[in-house]
Amino acid sequence: MHVAINGWFWDSPHTGSGQYVRHVLAALSTLAPDLRLTLVVPAPVSALEALPPTVDVLPVPLRFGGHVGKVWFEQRAFPRAVAALEANLAHVPYWGPPLSSPVPLVCTVLDVIALAVPAYRRGVRNRLYTSLVTAAARGATHLLTISQASKADMVRHLRVPAERVSVTPLAADDAFHPHLGQERDAEVRARYGLDDVDDFVLYLGSYAAHKNVRLLLAAYAYVAQAEGADVPLVLAGHTPTRWGTARFPDLPAYVEELGLEEAVRWLGPVAEPDKPALYRLASVFAFPSRYEGFGLGPLEAMACGTPVVACDISAMPEVVGQAAYLVPPNDPRAMAGAILALLNEPEHAAYLRNLGLARARDFNWRKTAEATLAAYECVLR
Repeated sequence: MHVAINGWFWDSPHTGSGQYVRHVLAALSTLAPDLRLTLVVPAPVSALEALPPTVDVLPVPLRFGGHVGKVWFEQRAFPRAVAALEANLAHVPYWGPPLSSPVPLVCTVLDVIALAVPAYRRGVRNRLYTSLVTAAARGATHLLTISQASKADMVRHLRVPAERVSVTPLAADDAFHPHLGQERDAEVRARYGLDDVDDFVLYLGSYAAHKNVRLLLAAYAYVAQAEGADVPLVLAGHTPTRWGTARFPDLPAYVEELGLEEAVRWLGPVAEPDKPALYRLASVFAFPSRYEGFGLGPLEAMACGTPVVACDISAMPEVVGQAAYLVPPNDPRAMAGAILALLNEPEHAAYLRNLGLARARDFNWRKTAEATLAAYECVLR
């Protein structure tokens, strides 16, 4: 079997789609060494040292830049490359399949947030692109997604039959571990200016509207009343170029409105190798998102032995099970109460920590690869 894989996000490991394609390729190449895999990437491409040695690569020069170049790659360049490779199967590992494919097509839809959250449908370009990939997904031979909740959303919003969708859950990387790499924790603490605090609550992720960070800030107004600035809220992740839009609410202004300037620290982007240490150093990981296709952050935190507070939404119960505090997505008092309980009740925090470690072991990339390979084989049969 020869599978051609769209590698548009190969050079974007900080995104969910970038992490997904890297992990799936590595796991597939280990699980099925006889499976021929070719990654089709826009040229020029870097980070090929991360490519498994058994995976071939086909760079395709881009004719256009920006969003137009992305659409051209998805709709024209990738299908042509698949035909030239004489592959048996094409796999687009994100929601961007071509309308027409020369071979059976598998597409992974990590989530349908563009359909589920109104803010992401604003603007002519967004609506046009969403309409294009929605139509293309309906025409794919088979669809993969990462949770039962996401599958239900796909059936509802994309109007595809449930039997054409397979669930292949994600997993935390082996680097997310309660002890592995612990010798770097002090170095990471110093790098991000956290030497002066013993305890902190961590949020690591995007600041997009659906991530619901306003809820966490509102909750921290209560936490700060009890703990003061001694236990800061540490916000980590790529900050948007412009606050105060439909997609990125003005969170710095909200921090000022709540009077939390002394209690909130902005770390900015975090290097991938530093993430396990930040999780381990945190007393609590807070994840207030109101919509997730999976929710990898809480799983990574649990794998590192950090207790988690998250919102009881979409896929989150599938990921954390009974191993985290789940609170309503519109109740800052409930989130504050959960955070304070974990900060002030060491025995309860230790109990959740142990449950989280056990829960995280239920997910691994080999299982993801097995389910993916089974979908490939089913399509070709």
